[in-house]
Amino acid sequence: MKKILALVSFLIVAAAACTMEPAANKEPAANANNAARTTARPSEADMTAREKAAWETLKKKDLVAFGDLLSSDYIEVADDGVYDKAGIIADLKDLNLADATFSDWKMLPINNEAVILTYNTTLKGTYKGMDLPSGPYRSAAAWVNRDGKWQAFYYQQTLVKTAPVAPPPASSSPAAKATATPAAKPMEMGSDPIANEKMVWDSFKSKNFDAFAAMLAPDFIELEADNVYDKAGSVKGVAMMDASKFELSDWKAVKLNNDAALVTYLVKPPPPNSNPERHTSIWVNRGGKWMGLLHVGTPVAAPATGPAAKPTARPEATKK
Repeated sequence: MKKILALVSFLIVAAAACTMEPAANKEPAANANNAARTTARPSEADMTAREKAAWETLKKKDLVAFGDLLSSDYIEVADDGVYDKAGIIADLKDLNLADATFSDWKMLPINNEAVILTYNTTLKGTYKGMDLPSGPYRSAAAWVNRDGKWQAFYYQQTLVKTAPVAPPPASSSPAAKATATPAAKPMEMGSDPIANEKMVWDSFKSKNFDAFAAMLAPDFIELEADNVYDKAGSVKGVAMMDASKFELSDWKAVKLNNDAALVTYLVKPPPPNSNPERHTSIWVNRGGKWMGLLHVGTPVAAPATGPAAKPTARPEATKK
């Protein structure tokens, strides 16, 4: 199933029109220009309103305005692949979005120039004449301020599981705790998100969950089909899985700005477990220390069996 992208409209930063110094103050023009470019951190209300406004461009099928909202290096992670800006815009021609409703908004600031939004989405409409699955979906979006203009940088969503999740075997959690090893030495995370993510999986395989916890920001959030997890919940969850035979592939990294980077990749569990999943993490630099701030997992869609593709929540087109 392909994904619907949640996007935001432009934010022309008010700070760009900041008050000029009195004539008696002989500050260089360069300093005045730098002050004009200083960006105040946007409020959650600001970003939420702009996100909703962008959905309106989809309802109006104004693809020119929609495309203007995206950064040139925009990335979307769907259940059938990873897509770029051109592919999304091309395939939106087949979307007729009648309505989209939202709930549970949360903003995770990266810095004054980038933020993450998470929320739930329910949809009504058609794709290629077929009804869209209504959801609900857990949605995550990242936005960056480039030259005074807020642009959509990333989107991913995961269909919420309605069936109850089977509890792990009774022995899983105690076994993980029994074999967990203390953090002999803190892992040094850097600006390379692929290297960081591989260290995360190394901590899983060695059952060094203290090291994993140290890699996460205090306000870390994880979106999965079965639930939304905070830092403590995520650490507890991985302690109940055996990651020794998982296969990781299809790595792709994109830089948001100097203080944030995104990595997405494919996770294939050993048989006879569940289907592969597409995982994405955003790493941020806080006070000189790189930490995980967001993680999203999306199960890979099964191949279509009929002559027509299965309708999706967010139509995407050309894979990058």
